[in-house]
Amino acid sequence: MRTMTTTGTRRIPMPNHTGFPKVNAAGVPSRTGLYDPAYEHDSCGVGFVVHLSGEPAHSIVENGIQVLVNLEHRGAIGGDKSTGDGAGILFKTPDAFFRRVCGGVGFRLPPVGEYAGGFFFLPTDDALSARCRETVARIAGEEDCPVIGWREVPVHTGILGDLAGSSCPAFWQGFLFRGSLDPEAFERKLYMIRRLAEKEIRGWTDCDASQFSVPSLSGRTVVYKGLLTGSQLPLFFPDLRERDFMSPYALIHQRYSTNTLPTWHLAQPFRLMAHNGEINTLRGNINRMRAREAVISSTLFGADLGKIKPVLIEDGSDSAIFDNALELLVRAGRSLPHAVMMMVPEAYGRKFPMSEDKRAFYEYHSAIMEPWDGPAALAFCDGKYIGATLDRNGLRPARYTVTRDGMIVMASETGVLDFPPAEVVQKGRLQPGKMFLVDLALMRIVPDNEIKSRTSRQRPYRHWVNNNRIELRGLFLPPEIPLEEPEVLLRKQHAFGYSEEEIRMVISPMASRGQEPVGSMGDDTALAVLSNRPRLLYSYFKQLFAQVTNPPIDPYREELVMSLKTYVGKEGNLLDETPEHCRMLKLAHPVLAPEDMARLRNADHPDIKVRDVDMLFPANGGGKGLKEALRRLFVTAEREIAEGATLLILTDRNMDAGRAPIPSLLAVSGLHHHLMRRGLRTHAGIIVECGDAREVMHFALLVGYGANAVSPHVAFSTIRTLAEHELLDHPMLPGEAVDNYITAVKKGLLKIMSKMGISTLRSYFGSQIFEAVGLGMRFVDAYFTHTASRIGGIGIEEVAREAREMHRTAFPENGRKPPRLLDIGGFYLVREGGEKHLWSPEAIFTLQQAVRLGEYKTFRQYTRLIDDQSRERATLRSLFRFRNGTPVPIDEVEPVEKITPRFVTAGMSFGAISKEAHETIAIAMNRLDARSNCGEGGEDPARYLPMPNSDSLRSRIKQVASGRFGVTTEYLIHADELQIKMAQGAKPGEGGQLPGHKVSVEIARVRHTTPGVTLISPPPHHDIYS
Repeated sequence: MRTMTTTGTRRIPMPNHTGFPKVNAAGVPSRTGLYDPAYEHDSCGVGFVVHLSGEPAHSIVENGIQVLVNLEHRGAIGGDKSTGDGAGILFKTPDAFFRRVCGGVGFRLPPVGEYAGGFFFLPTDDALSARCRETVARIAGEEDCPVIGWREVPVHTGILGDLAGSSCPAFWQGFLFRGSLDPEAFERKLYMIRRLAEKEIRGWTDCDASQFSVPSLSGRTVVYKGLLTGSQLPLFFPDLRERDFMSPYALIHQRYSTNTLPTWHLAQPFRLMAHNGEINTLRGNINRMRAREAVISSTLFGADLGKIKPVLIEDGSDSAIFDNALELLVRAGRSLPHAVMMMVPEAYGRKFPMSEDKRAFYEYHSAIMEPWDGPAALAFCDGKYIGATLDRNGLRPARYTVTRDGMIVMASETGVLDFPPAEVVQKGRLQPGKMFLVDLALMRIVPDNEIKSRTSRQRPYRHWVNNNRIELRGLFLPPEIPLEEPEVLLRKQHAFGYSEEEIRMVISPMASRGQEPVGSMGDDTALAVLSNRPRLLYSYFKQLFAQVTNPPIDPYREELVMSLKTYVGKEGNLLDETPEHCRMLKLAHPVLAPEDMARLRNADHPDIKVRDVDMLFPANGGGKGLKEALRRLFVTAEREIAEGATLLILTDRNMDAGRAPIPSLLAVSGLHHHLMRRGLRTHAGIIVECGDAREVMHFALLVGYGANAVSPHVAFSTIRTLAEHELLDHPMLPGEAVDNYITAVKKGLLKIMSKMGISTLRSYFGSQIFEAVGLGMRFVDAYFTHTASRIGGIGIEEVAREAREMHRTAFPENGRKPPRLLDIGGFYLVREGGEKHLWSPEAIFTLQQAVRLGEYKTFRQYTRLIDDQSRERATLRSLFRFRNGTPVPIDEVEPVEKITPRFVTAGMSFGAISKEAHETIAIAMNRLDARSNCGEGGEDPARYLPMPNSDSLRSRIKQVASGRFGVTTEYLIHADELQIKMAQGAKPGEGGQLPGHKVSVEIARVRHTTPGVTLISPPPHHDIYS
């Protein structure tokens, strides 16, 4: 075996990254300050070129490069103006080229198909690089695929920017002999060799993913990529300009890192795919894959399966992790189109016309794998197929062109290659959830219907689903459940922190009308960690939302592609397909009524084995008692699973004077992560029967942290009692009220999922789309693993104390009865003795008095009240202390007239505030030469003209929001500044709403709509997807 050192190539040594965070195993910075590599995403340009003749040609390579160059505007360039976020191309192995250059460095390649070419990013240190190559050669030899030889790839580092040059690796190609293996077995063996090498070499203290990575190792394809722009790629790699570097296809990718730090090895394409989009459910997908990894088996891999574990390299980008999972499915025996259909399924509800075989295919696989959900245009190639698909919503563009002579171009945009119009025989755009595929063996386009029909009929999926799925309504229904005794219910309500306000303002409207109540935006109460009152653990979490490149879904107009369906029970082996795989309990939604719980507990079915697990802890045990109770809960759950349980019901029904309920969110998340660590999470579903869940956010948190379904028994008892005593908006049966409440929760869940651009509950499950505010990292890492908690906070001792305070109200000391009335609350409205609010009645009254009387003294009294809010310590900013600085001489300070033009007001629309307030703000800001913001509700054209006293009512800043209310040409030309709202500012990821009763004739005229009609701005602009 000989190696070669290329001459005439300038190399830049690898620096020590001084001043940057230490990189982790994937070569991206470790968690530092507010940065967390778990949120690595990107958005880019993708495409491919293929000729149906199947003949390799250098012109295809050139066309691929040209497409890449023409999509360069979809990428990004670093601060040095020369470092791209990443660009690359995947080709068929260029045999003629490799044969020539390898002969030039002293070794000959076997016949076509009997060798693999691997591309390696290696350390620039010669000794370390040689050690890496020796390790790869040793592992390959042990796997009976010996290395034939090595070639150092010539590169021109002089074109690199400083950022790319400072981290540039060495580039080597290694060639491995196939031996007696068939082509598919060879690809599996190469997969194993790569994973073994990655694990061993990245385990060295002096080498990580930024120095060692394998962009490709295959007998069919090779990837050239780097921290480059599209136009730099052929300049950096002279190989691509050689006339004998030929391929019948080229799959390209131009990277735009939306919230990532660009690195060489995270440039795309990866080994099987290139991705424009974001995986919104990544954390949940990773957790589910980790859980499945503990139990997977494969007849193809056999005892060698352990060599590829862990399957996912979790510190990579979302696209890299997606490629890891896709590669496992393909190497374990599924075709590439089949694997893509599993991971990015199209919407297949009953409202979508499709064959029953295809619908059954998707339903069968939904019990095996959840969608990797998010906006995505995915191009893929394994040397047998090349194609592309879109997510079920079609939130990324993909256009294709087919010419008369057999050239096919697919890209994020049309026009990436020029063709005479007469030569074009077909062009179009990829539809949501559809696939555009070219069979590289038959060299023909395979229509979406054909490939999906063929894949969905390769096994009897429809027969398996019809004969094996378990429907909840098909289980035995026990006698009717009686109403809870008033004294018992009151004690439970006290124990779980219910308030009179919550029942009146939240629960009752949901039970009466089947939807959440509508209220004004804003929460001026203290953060949970700063509150003087005991708060539910749910209050310490805030949901994330989709932004700009990652749009939210519109739950009203796009509900068709959303689904709350889920499957509960013991999961099958991911790498196999049997009838038993779909033998799970199918739920239409995750909210289980009391009758549903009774059905489960009384189920007589061989595949449903239900066991109750108490989530209680000693009431006076404090943090130690809670921690020990959680440990016992985990041990009990493990034991029940070992004895065959397929459904675990975590319940706090057995609460009494000596045992307080464990916060259900803590119990669910803790058990979910514990079972994953023990490799048992796929063995049983988790249903939580709890008293503390009642708001939609509570359900979202429970599902997001691992509950397959939720039954809020105290909320249901409260609703049934309200209905029985006719305390709802109108008379109804208790069952009807419960159904209305469930409907409201379902609508709310869809809205919350849509805020993060997630379409299905199966994807939302375990996705942890939240951040903790006010919880300590030690507590979070133990029970809410992989959740961001950026400011720290309380731990298990304080959580136990808050739970104990609510429990003490329900079970007073000395055996006394609990209070006859619930706490008044005061979270939604200011109440004496309730939760503290920043906007106190005193402050509001003082402001009104100051405005009414025009007294500056009264206004100063108001400002003191506001300035003194820091004493309340209700917000994070109130915890800051000002450092005393050196005063600046007043003559060095800018004059007032230079400072005020920088002032701007927040955007508040006419309708959200009154005409008088809106116009007064505009006049005041114009007098200061500052800028008022009209908001998204338009502006009366009469305000464009100056007033007789020269004042102006015109808002200098105008907004264009998703509803386009009041947006006209006249409106736009009277703006000094235009703001295009990518999402709702007051309600991120959720549409703005002006209730119909507020839409007066005047407001309707300004907004160009109809009086009395509720106005809703969609969560996203429907024309911003890229």
